[in-house]
Amino acid sequence: MGCAAALDDGSIAALPSVHAVVANAEPAEVLRAAGVEVRALHAAPRPAGTKSRALLKIQDGCDEHCTFCATTLARGANRSRPVDDLIEEARALAEHHAEIVLTGVHIGTYGREARTPSLGELLESLIAAVPSVRFRLSSVEATEVDDTLAGLLIEAPRHLAAHLHAPLQSGSNRVLKRMGRHWYTAESYQARIEWLAERLPILGLGADVIAGFPGETDEDHSASIALLRALPFTYLHVFPFSVRPDAAAARLPGQLPPVVIRDRARELRELGQAKAAEYRAHRRGQTADGVVSGRQQGRLEVMTEDYLSVYLDTDQWDGRPRFEVTVN
Repeated sequence: MGCAAALDDGSIAALPSVHAVVANAEPAEVLRAAGVEVRALHAAPRPAGTKSRALLKIQDGCDEHCTFCATTLARGANRSRPVDDLIEEARALAEHHAEIVLTGVHIGTYGREARTPSLGELLESLIAAVPSVRFRLSSVEATEVDDTLAGLLIEAPRHLAAHLHAPLQSGSNRVLKRMGRHWYTAESYQARIEWLAERLPILGLGADVIAGFPGETDEDHSASIALLRALPFTYLHVFPFSVRPDAAAARLPGQLPPVVIRDRARELRELGQAKAAEYRAHRRGQTADGVVSGRQQGRLEVMTEDYLSVYLDTDQWDGRPRFEVTVN
């Protein structure tokens, strides 16, 4: 499933253990490939359990051309789902879930191709239609957090989780340009995050960072480290650069030795771990808005608004999917 499946030239399908290759992982197509009868997926009854978070895909595709990514080739142009359809699905999901996560390939561009409501306006409509649940953004570009979206994060914490996963990729403008990330600079990213952090007393903040992109110098890497230290990140997702044959970065000069990529990735991960530990220590003992997300090693896992996992003994749980917890 996913991008690799969409770009498959038959090599994956020819493997002896492969039953089907399904591009873009559309749920209905996956079920059909598995021989399951497809009905109204979101209206299907769901058994009671300990997973109270649901996913709502609001768009697919991407109009950008990041040189490290093959998504545009695999998923096509940006395509936003109609607001009415999303409200209908959200209402059905809300019958069984306390949190709904808005997902897609590039959700910050929701509605842009059709001049329909923006992501912030979509969220306003969803919150008005389904006020009982907490919505969460899966991943959104920092500079695409417009005033409407920012206002909801600041003024409606019960309805929109105080959490941003804002891809950075690099803190060097030179590397960002080589990556094709033309819509922001290190400075504009920093300015937007600082503006939001000043107004949000609680904020879970994460980022994607690529280590060892082709042509990245020691100075470029140091610029990334400096920016990551300066901003109030609570976790990092670090990706050592790897060549994807269909992506333009595979043809860029300055491919770095694996040992350099590995060392830079390790330094970034260590910084991310230190940031996460520092934030957790700051939050320890404070109350949070928790939604049950599953079981982990025989204990109940609860997700806070700022993307912290809190673990409770199951005998402490009264069965509610959403409740106040103390960060431990």
